[in-house]
Amino acid sequence: MCSMPDMLFKTLADPTRRAIFERLCRDGEQTVGALTARAGVSQPAVSKHLGVLKQAGLVLDRQAGRQTHYSVPRGALVPLADWTQEMTGFWESRFDGLEDLLKRMDQ
Repeated sequence: MCSMPDMLFKTLADPTRRAIFERLCRDGEQTVGALTARAGVSQPAVSKHLGVLKQAGLVLDRQAGRQTHYSVPRGALVPLADWTQEMTGFWESRFDGLEDLLKRMDQ
């Protein structure tokens, strides 16, 4: 079973999917048609990418008549931000320990 950061990294590793996600972040809610027009891939491919993004919790969909609108939910990247903060703390403590060791070796 994949952890949430693993799933998000795996989902965003694809450049087309990442571009779609970034476009939704920058420009707000859009239809599949609007996303396809700027994606450089077919509508079925965009729909497949949106399905993967939705499964990872990175996009929400909303039906309006015959069109589906996609948007990025608030906090979609919180698990990645949390992981980054955790790793930052880990490495800072490691570097602090190394710095202390080097100071002791210099004495």
